[in-house]
Amino acid sequence: MNEDTFNMEVRKFLKVVGITSQREIELAVRKALEAGRIKGSATLAAKMVLTIPAIGLDHHVDGEIKIG
Repeated sequence: MNEDTFNMEVRKFLKVVGITSQREIELAVRKALEAGRIKGSATLAAKMVLTIPAIGLDHHVDGEIKIG
């Protein structure tokens, strides 16, 4: 395994995950606010799941996102 290549590929993947996830969260929050499903002072429970079946990885991260 080439450590440098592996490191760069993991970072590239995580950058895409971060950028696209932020965009999706922002769009969904705006839609929910417009539809009145949440209030501007809400704190949202969030969960991220990372799976890589080939290596048996199933990693969960739980957290909160405050929007107000």
